[in-house]
Amino acid sequence: MHQDRLKIWQHSHSFGQHIKRPGESRTLIVIALTSAMMLIEIGAGVMFGSMALLADGLHMASHTAALSINAFAYVYARRHAHNEGFSFGTGKVNTLGGFTGAVLLAGFALFMAWESVERLLSPVEIAFNQAIIVAAMGLIVNGVSVVILGHNHSHGDESAHGEDDHHHHHHHHDHNLLAAYLHVLADALISVLAIFALLAAKYFGLIWADPAMGVVGAILVARWSLGLVRSTAQILLDRNAPDELCEAVRECIESEDDNRVVDLHVWSVGPNIYSAIVALVTHHPKSPAHYKALIPKKHNVVHVTIEVHACDDTP
Repeated sequence: MHQDRLKIWQHSHSFGQHIKRPGESRTLIVIALTSAMMLIEIGAGVMFGSMALLADGLHMASHTAALSINAFAYVYARRHAHNEGFSFGTGKVNTLGGFTGAVLLAGFALFMAWESVERLLSPVEIAFNQAIIVAAMGLIVNGVSVVILGHNHSHGDESAHGEDDHHHHHHHHDHNLLAAYLHVLADALISVLAIFALLAAKYFGLIWADPAMGVVGAILVARWSLGLVRSTAQILLDRNAPDELCEAVRECIESEDDNRVVDLHVWSVGPNIYSAIVALVTHHPKSPAHYKALIPKKHNVVHVTIEVHACDDTP
């Protein structure tokens, strides 16, 4: 068969990953802001003796590294979107970036807890006024970063309709952006705790509040990171898509009374995009294209393999 004729049945597996995502530019802006504030907080924490401030600065250092990984994941996924070495495109690079960021977040939460416990056991003198000013600056930077990365973070209900539209997806499915968002949100939380602890120590003599807030912040950050590790690991391990989507695909195929799905696999291959393998039995077999057309584009099942079996009524 002529090669040009074969191209009719061939299609790209980039699934829109070649399109620059909004999260990429926002992440680069936040990296610049976080890096600058990180240097100020670490220096001030050492100079003024505040464990909460030092923990916040070290936390920002970890987030600078994690955000850099997130930025690299965006660029790598986009530049290699048409690389045929990736069976289903580079969509999972996004998820891998989120998983890596979550692991780093968990590691630095443990480090924060360790350092805070040490400071509880061995308190040091704190220069409260200077430390509070720097902590307030950190909170402002973190707040701005949260707004940048969180813009429409929980909104957006567009469905993909064709390869070039797959960049319109629910932002909460962008695990790379979610990891970056959680990093700066955690930074904002630690900044609030640091200010609270410094004020309590200055005005009420509660010196222990400074490292205690470091422990509290570490626990909260660890919980966020473990949640993200769990959700990204499920995608990286090709766990089935949500039951609602699997059932929707089954119902679409069985919408014709003659069809019965006997084997179904639906899994994520990128942010809010899925692949499916469907085996069905029917009395009146039709072409695979007929059954693919039964699945609406709103479900974002971008790659479907159909296996059709003629029903044999012989006992």
